[in-house]
Amino acid sequence: MAKVKEFMVMFFNNRWLVFVVAMWVQSCAGIGYLFGSLSPVIKSSLNYNQRQVARLGVAKDLGDSVGFLAGTLSEILPLWAALLVGAIKNFIGYGWVWLIATHRVPTLPLWVMCILIFVGTNGETYFNTVALVACVQNFPRSRGPVVGILKGFAGLGGAILTQIYASINWPDRASLIFMVAVGPSMVVISLMFIVRPVGGHKQLRSLDGSSFSFIYCVCLILAAYLMGVMLVEDLLDLNQTIVRIFTLVLFLLVIAPIMIPIQMTLSRDPLDPKEESLLASPRTNNEPAKPESEPDPNDFIFSELEDEKPQEVDLLPASERQKRLAQLQTKLAQAAARGAVMVKRRRGPHRGEDFTLTQALVKADFWLIFWSLLLGSGSGLTVIDNLGQMSQSLGYEKPHIFVSMISIWNFLGRVGGGYFSEIVVREYAYPRPVAMAVAQAVMAIGHLFFAMGWPGAMYIGTLLIGVGYGAHWAVVPAATSELFGLKKFGALYNFMTLANPAGSLVFSGVLASSIYDREAEKQAQHRNQRFNKLFVGDEPLKCEGSVCFCTTYIIMSALCVIAVVLSMILVRRTKVVYQHLYGKTRG
Repeated sequence: MAKVKEFMVMFFNNRWLVFVVAMWVQSCAGIGYLFGSLSPVIKSSLNYNQRQVARLGVAKDLGDSVGFLAGTLSEILPLWAALLVGAIKNFIGYGWVWLIATHRVPTLPLWVMCILIFVGTNGETYFNTVALVACVQNFPRSRGPVVGILKGFAGLGGAILTQIYASINWPDRASLIFMVAVGPSMVVISLMFIVRPVGGHKQLRSLDGSSFSFIYCVCLILAAYLMGVMLVEDLLDLNQTIVRIFTLVLFLLVIAPIMIPIQMTLSRDPLDPKEESLLASPRTNNEPAKPESEPDPNDFIFSELEDEKPQEVDLLPASERQKRLAQLQTKLAQAAARGAVMVKRRRGPHRGEDFTLTQALVKADFWLIFWSLLLGSGSGLTVIDNLGQMSQSLGYEKPHIFVSMISIWNFLGRVGGGYFSEIVVREYAYPRPVAMAVAQAVMAIGHLFFAMGWPGAMYIGTLLIGVGYGAHWAVVPAATSELFGLKKFGALYNFMTLANPAGSLVFSGVLASSIYDREAEKQAQHRNQRFNKLFVGDEPLKCEGSVCFCTTYIIMSALCVIAVVLSMILVRRTKVVYQHLYGKTRG
């Protein structure tokens, strides 16, 4: 009995258990990506036009991104309490929307519907914040893979919920809203006491590398399986039993990673002393900071390197460059000790140290990340929010197929973005934001496919936009924690997420909806003139053909090119920082 109790204690405090459970919580944090399937239901039920639907989409994006309260509560309350708040908000917001869409309660004005959508979707920010804060602290030296996998499962949530919806014989399409209200809340409440920091930086094991490889394999199999199931269900008329079998296999794949913490607990694999010595215990909010009167000279030496380093050093091979930088740092330290040079003591932290939000807001690097993210992810979110209308305008009868597809590509983009950006920083000590620039270039091409409306463009465009958009959310949180520290990561991350609703407000809420309604009005007037009928003003406007979104996505493509330029400026500015952070661990 004592051994069983000891096993349960070790299992419950295993950082891999926290990570796996956080993956499940994150799969409930992707309900915003279902808006492309929810919006046609709301539009037809409440007789909205596209501009009104776009306003609901902006409210959804605001709810999904305004996480200041979630970040603040995660520092004040226990993390389980923050998850509980998020679950309650999700249930109340989408539950009331379902009651209105099914006419069980009186219809409310559009602005009230926006508030309900905002409240329901805002629950995601609590799931996101708690999962990321807990796991980044538990895996301080594996931020790229951890963030990529967690954000990937958030992106995959839409496809998982869609498959669950397909396996249940619901009475009407509005039942999808009911499932969104009830399902995630139940899952999060049942798991909320597990997701927390458990001193993971002290749990380094030799099996960690193979464990990450196993999770990556599960991710790839899961994405391929969902894609195959989706295509089969789209092409064939399957009976409900087969669909339920598909869903059961999906559940088995999702829970498969639980084998990792079980194996870790049973094996009790010893620490690797060499690698343990490389780990610095992340400072918690309760640990006192160094007094300002006793600064660490190395902090100032690193700042001096940026000023004293000859320009030709950056052109040297990596090994020689690191050697020259180490020599320069030693000379500066010796000179400072003799008083031969006055090392400048800049006010506030330097890049790579712990920043507060107010300190980060005055840094150019912080705003370069923000504006690049706004242009890149904002244009991607415009596609996600309008995917249902886009597919209908091009004659596709099942828009939920593309919603599920972009969810899967989004998932692979996040997982792949975390994996490849980690290779960039670990193997080459090169700035992580270069991965964001590549993702934005891919998105620029994807927007052009949507604009042209070529045969098969919906499939190719969905692939490129999904992968590119997803990669942003693996790269940005990891880069933010590297450049501005972990201490206030919740607040920093949630400020960055404001780029999403800001981009959506302009690109989708104003630009895309206005162009769509203008083209729909032109087509309606043409039809009325052709059939000698009067235009009925209260009928929902409907646009057909690639012209509905052509202008919008040409503009989106140009904005992604601008985002690439901003990301490359950030790469150039942070080369020295990443050499300092990762150059010593190479080789």
